Amino acid sequence: MAYSIVNDTCIGCGTCEAECPVSAITVGDDGKYVIDPELCIECGACAGVCPVDAPQA
Repeated sequence: MAYSIVNDTCIGCGTCEAECPVSAITVGDDGKYVIDPELCIECGACAGVCPVDAPQA
């Protein structure tokens, strides 16, 4: 199960980045967050804290 962030849904709050235990989430040039699939351990922590459900499996 690979996680990604739905760009149109992301509000750029940074909650997911702060919660990620392996620093797999970074902010892109557009101010929206992205998940590096090589670093992601698929723990779901980002999905659990996002106020708008932008991280999706």
